[in-house]
Amino acid sequence: MRLQKYSIGTGDRFGCQGKAQLKAIIKAHENGIDIAIVWNKSHREHLITNTAPSDVLEEAQNAVKDLDWKGKYYIDADHVGISNIDLFIDSSDYFTLDVAEYINKKASVAEINNFIEKHEEFIGEIIISNIKKPLKINKTQLRTIAEKYLFAIKEAGRMYRKIEDKKGKDNFIIEVSMDETNKPQTPIEILFILAAIANEKIPIQTIAPKFSGRFNKGVDYEGDIEQFSKELEIILAVIQFAINKFSLPDNLKISLHSGSDKFSLYNNINKAIKEFDTGFHLKTSGTTWLEELIGLAIAGGEGLELAKEIYIKAHSRLDELCAPYASVVDIDTDKLPDPEKVIKWTSEDFARVLRHDLSCTYYNRDFRQLLHIAYKIAAEMGSRYIDTLNKYDEIIGSNVTENIYERHLSKLFL
Repeated sequence: MRLQKYSIGTGDRFGCQGKAQLKAIIKAHENGIDIAIVWNKSHREHLITNTAPSDVLEEAQNAVKDLDWKGKYYIDADHVGISNIDLFIDSSDYFTLDVAEYINKKASVAEINNFIEKHEEFIGEIIISNIKKPLKINKTQLRTIAEKYLFAIKEAGRMYRKIEDKKGKDNFIIEVSMDETNKPQTPIEILFILAAIANEKIPIQTIAPKFSGRFNKGVDYEGDIEQFSKELEIILAVIQFAINKFSLPDNLKISLHSGSDKFSLYNNINKAIKEFDTGFHLKTSGTTWLEELIGLAIAGGEGLELAKEIYIKAHSRLDELCAPYASVVDIDTDKLPDPEKVIKWTSEDFARVLRHDLSCTYYNRDFRQLLHIAYKIAAEMGSRYIDTLNKYDEIIGSNVTENIYERHLSKLFL
């Protein structure tokens, strides 16, 4: 199973927007963007929304059937680990192996020594095409990298083999994720992470490193854009070098997690992936959920009141909702709208404060971040929330399609 050059992970908290998401992919194809859709949902999201991996597969199959889609599509077991991977094996054909929790746990001394011995040829200067200065590494640095990452990659190998035993070789796609860490990986670390992945014989097709800067949920990138672009270009060059040096799959590409709405980066990413003639995978996380809220607000009546209620309850449970997402939200509570004022908002008021339009003076990044992580409130409403989505399906669906195509696909890949 081989992932296309360009792909997008379309998370859908409540499983109601599969058709709307696929319509964006169809529109992209009609406009010359050959991109694969990957429906993804994590174990944490399933627990919060009381769903199962089979629900994601069913949503995708229904959308594909209803729209008569003949292209490829995939079901991603997002951020899985050895403890929950069994829940996803039957329903998924794409597995994002999250090894962040194993970074800095040390492999055995023998395993570390074997790794260093196997890769001693790289000690000194490493000349890589498209990088102006050679990468440099000494034996001490190589040992430090092995001590930091080797155990984590061996854990990825363990997970991969567990999936392979159940699904058979070459019947699924593997991504390795290490973006949820405190510090970004350096290019030299990426090189030896890929070496370790090759040693484990993991046929990795996407890798999700951590970049510098903040990738907060649902809002634009915060950091040095020029620095990000330099990091991206060097890592792309390192990946191409590693593909040839370690016999990794030739379609190996970067996966950008929390990549939704990073509009200030999209032009630079577009330029880089074309310059390097490489693929790219974008995970849009929960922006579909935010488009549901915008659609409910625009619909007015019961929809608007429900959207207001979710915000008001989220405001009172701020610390609880932020805790699981502490590394990817940065909310200034002083800038959150007063719930007493939100109660009086019109449909237009709510939509323009939430919609990610930087040209709008009413847009509020803190309001948007809080609602991004507030889907737990909607989940607690159960059928009341789902019934309201269904009632205003047409308005919501058009928002979802426009958001994915206009704000993401066209900017990133055209």
